[in-house]
Amino acid sequence: MPVGTQGTVRALSPRDLEASGASMVLANTYHLHVRPGEEVVAKLGGLHRFMGWARPLLTDSGGFQVFSLAGRRDVSEEGVEFRSHVDGMRRHLTPERAVEIQWTLGADVAMAFDHVVPGQTGHAAAEDAAARTLRWLTRSRDRFRELSREAPERQTLVPILQGGVFPDLRRAALAGILEAGAGAEGGGRGWHALAVGGLSVGEPKPEMETVLADLVKVLPPALPRYLMGVGFPEDFIASVGRGMDLADCVAPTRMGRNGTAFTDDGAVNIRNARHREDDAPLDAGCDCETCTTFSRGYLRHLFAAEELLGLKLLSLHNVRYLIRLASRARDAIVQGTFDGWSRAWLARYKSREQA
Repeated sequence: MPVGTQGTVRALSPRDLEASGASMVLANTYHLHVRPGEEVVAKLGGLHRFMGWARPLLTDSGGFQVFSLAGRRDVSEEGVEFRSHVDGMRRHLTPERAVEIQWTLGADVAMAFDHVVPGQTGHAAAEDAAARTLRWLTRSRDRFRELSREAPERQTLVPILQGGVFPDLRRAALAGILEAGAGAEGGGRGWHALAVGGLSVGEPKPEMETVLADLVKVLPPALPRYLMGVGFPEDFIASVGRGMDLADCVAPTRMGRNGTAFTDDGAVNIRNARHREDDAPLDAGCDCETCTTFSRGYLRHLFAAEELLGLKLLSLHNVRYLIRLASRARDAIVQGTFDGWSRAWLARYKSREQA
């Protein structure tokens, strides 16, 4: 899912996203609450109309953004008090308020409020945050049920599984999540999906992969699994191989704006002088507007001249590349060839990584 933090995927229009094949976009609860405010979005027709995106929308809980405000926030059992990065005002975000903001924004999928800790956090602190996330989940669930009583099909609430890099904490949190969803039918004990949070936040990649490899043994097969904050090609394929179904990350557009493009032969730095007179497409195997229209030489020129079109074209390619990669991975799964396909893809991606 491309990330539209403030109601926009940077440098890309909704038509660009549709052309790339994106079927769902993520927007950020914290940022839209701070500016322009959820009530403004509601008055302007809700988040879909506000940002001109007619396909499904997911809003995250704001937990990760609050986590990133180290030194500007205080966590308590009630919620989080933080100082806005926009106007410096003190604000208070609770599980109930996070649900209310997302309901007012009008997203299709809302995330329960969670307590995120850094990847290097020790067992005791990770256990405390995971337990608090579970307590906050019951409050999020209860408020969501109140809001959705008159419109049960309007929005879906998804819980977030925390627990750091410790499999025992992850398994305990999963048991708590399933218990919190009890009372409704379905293989997920009342939930329609489950998110895995608190990874890709500073821990070594092998530890993330270990956590996912253990989780896949116990996650309910009926629930789509959403891995939050993962978007580099190699990490995405590794997570799919460990049972994940959805992912989101700012990496495709951020890397694109910085002049880096994803390809099967590794990352391409289009600013490199060796592309100056290169008439080849950015990625001969890609069908996006960037690769079917422009040469590497022209793209390098755009970045050298600091033209905004360059930011758009590489961002568009990276989003399309990841969506195509997901499609290829899905096809390999259906055909029963994913293990061999993914090993071959990774070997090529790593062995021919470009500068």
